[in-house]
Amino acid sequence: MKLSVSGHEAFVATGGRDFDASLPAVVFLHGAGFDQSAWALHSRWFAHHGYGVLAPDLPGHGRSVGPALRSIAEMADWTVALLAAAGADKAHLVGHSMGSLIALDAAARHPQRVSALSLIGTAAAMTVGPDLLKAAEANDQGAIDMVSIWGLGFQAELGGSQAPGLWMHGGAQSTLQRCPPGVLFSDLAACNAYQDALSSAARIAVPTTLILGERDMMTPAKTGKVLAAAMPQSRTVILPGAGHMLMTERPDAVLAALTR
Repeated sequence: MKLSVSGHEAFVATGGRDFDASLPAVVFLHGAGFDQSAWALHSRWFAHHGYGVLAPDLPGHGRSVGPALRSIAEMADWTVALLAAAGADKAHLVGHSMGSLIALDAAARHPQRVSALSLIGTAAAMTVGPDLLKAAEANDQGAIDMVSIWGLGFQAELGGSQAPGLWMHGGAQSTLQRCPPGVLFSDLAACNAYQDALSSAARIAVPTTLILGERDMMTPAKTGKVLAAAMPQSRTVILPGAGHMLMTERPDAVLAALTR
């Protein structure tokens, strides 16, 4: 569906069912350079099991118009505005990578709008290397190569997709290539600049699950554990052998962690 959020039209996937604000709401927030398609499997399960699902394309991504937002705080405020536009009082926020920082910041600064958190491929500091930032700023294909190669675990290069006929590496590259010029850099720069993860974590008062990949090269599990230690109501799930793109690499294990 399409909603007007902060003055711009946003595309929001609802998992194959119309959004019903009377149901418990779940919001899925994608990572840097990606879009709502990252949540195709998980959003559908929740929508067909008694939840109202909102899986937006962030501004400037996918089918949402408007300029890409330039900070994690702006994206968090936009997420709260999305809830208002959809008529939802509060929601369980599920975020991957950049989306996990958005969810964390939203929960810290808008606690009345968040019922629970699930942070996937997250870290206490999401530092981005200078080579990747430089390539992304130049809209160089090398940035897409780095994100897709570093983001996926080793099994992805061996044809390890659990969805028959799909290639994880090629799918990730295709999504990133559709991203408008400048958007991937804007996202990565926002992640790199965000310094409030630990202070935000200390303010979280809702149940929180961290889902981490044992072989994640972009947000190593040890940095996710540092974030978890700052949260009073958190539990951590480590997925053996998995990289950063956990929803693609381990869809069933991620679903199990989300629904436990």
